[in-house]
Amino acid sequence: MATAAKNLSAYDKSTIPNAKNFLFGIVVSEWNSEITEGLYSGAHEALLDCGALEKNILRWNVPGSFELTFGCKKMMTSQKVDAVIAIGSVIQGETKHFDFVCGATAQGIMDLNVNGEIPVIFCVLTDNNLQQAQERSGGKHGNKGTEAAIAAIKMVTLGI
Repeated sequence: MATAAKNLSAYDKSTIPNAKNFLFGIVVSEWNSEITEGLYSGAHEALLDCGALEKNILRWNVPGSFELTFGCKKMMTSQKVDAVIAIGSVIQGETKHFDFVCGATAQGIMDLNVNGEIPVIFCVLTDNNLQQAQERSGGKHGNKGTEAAIAAIKMVTLGI
């Protein structure tokens, strides 16, 4: 029996801290832009919905998901951001390239979190095919960008 599609990105705004006083950085991979632009839209809209000011959302683009770690690190050290969201999309191909890019990107973002003082939210889709990526970037399963924005707000207000 097939299960019905479920939007996993719904949130109760009353349970999310107000994001008005925080500066959010979003680093977006240009590779698979159909997907990453959808993720960015979800993150951007959720931040605004939760009180973030447009002027307090900074976007930088990098060529691909592998470059997200450096882009996030550079943003963390050159801007006064309170949290960074790393947005990317890696889709399985015919070679091991997928494994290396996914592993290195996840490890790089984790390292930034372990070694830094600013939360970096991992919003990198690692899907088997384009349809799966579409379903998670504004499709039937919701938008992981939305979920990343909510995580960023919660992490920046952790312990406040």
